[in-house]
Amino acid sequence: MTVPPGPRLGIDVGSVRIGIAVSDPEGTVAVPLTTVPRGPGDVDAIVELARQRGAAGLVVGLPRTLSGGEGSAARSSREFALRLARRASPTPVQLVDERLTTAGASRGLREAGLSSRRARHVVDQVAAAAILQGALDSERAGRVPAGEVVDGTGSR
Repeated sequence: MTVPPGPRLGIDVGSVRIGIAVSDPEGTVAVPLTTVPRGPGDVDAIVELARQRGAAGLVVGLPRTLSGGEGSAARSSREFALRLARRASPTPVQLVDERLTTAGASRGLREAGLSSRRARHVVDQVAAAAILQGALDSERAGRVPAGEVVDGTGSR
């Protein structure tokens, strides 16, 4: 798979909220976009956002453990990415390592003076932007998609 041209959506899947970020059409910079409540209709809402933005691809964070393993959060993200790939087809979906992005986003928002209560609504968006920016930077450096492609059939 080649790196598709056009804007991309970054997705930080949480247990309560899903942070969404978007890149510019050139895939240079990622910025926070919105938050989608986790639950019924979440995949449809993201597919609609992708359609509205003309997204060329979707990048889903895979929360590995510090040792590189996968726990329940990673399994949840994999299941979500598979559902998303099935609904968003033919738009490609990629899973990328997102170790520490939410922690980094929270720290950055605290340093910017936002209280944890006010930051709660944007931290997932900021984490999604960090996930997407990491993938964009990796692809620019290597000219190949970052992470692993989710093909919508359950294969990796």
